[in-house]
Amino acid sequence: MSKIKKEKIFAKGFDIEVYTEDFKNDYISLTDIAKYKNKEEPNAVVSNWMRNYNTIEYLGIWEQLNNPDFNPLEFEGYLKDAGSNAFTLSPQKWQKTTNAVGLFVKLGRYGGTYAHKDIAFKFASWISAEFELYIIKDYQKLKEDENSKLSLTWNLHREKYQRLIIRFIQMPLKSIY
Repeated sequence: MSKIKKEKIFAKGFDIEVYTEDFKNDYISLTDIAKYKNKEEPNAVVSNWMRNYNTIEYLGIWEQLNNPDFNPLEFEGYLKDAGSNAFTLSPQKWQKTTNAVGLFVKLGRYGGTYAHKDIAFKFASWISAEFELYIIKDYQKLKEDENSKLSLTWNLHREKYQRLIIRFIQMPLKSIY
């Protein structure tokens, strides 16, 4: 990822990290969302979600729509096995074997599993419909605040350039040549 911006949203007392890539792709921490369900072992919550047939189906369709380099053959194999008692799939393995871009794992002290906002909202709905709505509301507020700041910056630049253009237009012709 390039030009990464790190922010937080707050839903029902939980801090949830949001990474923005190039001001267009937002990745939200599934690990932080999972703490709503299990504070001690949020990775177990993510792992359980990854075992679900509907999850694998959703991830595969999302990747097919958004990722031209996605490996659909690996996806088909996972989809066939998903939901069975013996099926397990980590986010790292999903990303590596299918060439997925919708999920990534950040290793280290402040690491965790992150997902594109579409996928993160789906994960949140699996945990709790109420919690999902709180996340969506706070995410929308974050984006509105960002847009407001960008709009203010744009207006300041626009006014500056308008003043320069007006000065240029008002200059006598002989001072230009």
